[in-house]
Amino acid sequence: MRYYERIGLIPPIPKNKSGIRDYDERAIHWIEFVMKFKKAGASLEAIIEYVRLACSDDDTKEVRREILVEVKEDLTTQISKLQECLDVVEYKIENYYNLCDPVTQKMVKEWKEKHEYKK
Repeated sequence: MRYYERIGLIPPIPKNKSGIRDYDERAIHWIEFVMKFKKAGASLEAIIEYVRLACSDDDTKEVRREILVEVKEDLTTQISKLQECLDVVEYKIENYYNLCDPVTQKMVKEWKEKHEYKK
C-alpha cells in the first residue's frame, strides 16, 4: 500500500500520532476503487491520472468521466471477446459427442499421417 501511495495510485493515507498509516473508511474506499480499476484492465497511468484529478482542487469531472468511459469501452470489448470464446466452448460441449469429437479425431489422424507421428 505504501508503494501505491508513493506512485499516486491511491491518495495519501493519513497517519496517526505515532506515524502509522490510519486506513480509515475513506482510504479503504479508495483502495477498493483502485483494485476494481486494475481488475478492469485500466492502465496504472489512467488510474494514477484519475486519482490525481480527483484530488486536485480544479473542476475535473469531465476529464475523469472520459477516463471512466474509456475503461468501460475497453471492458465492453473484453467482454465481447470472452463471450465469443464462451460461445465456442458452449457449442463444443453441447455437440461434443456427435460433432466435435469425430472432427477432432479426424484432424488428429490426418495430422499423425502427414507428420508420421509415432508414440
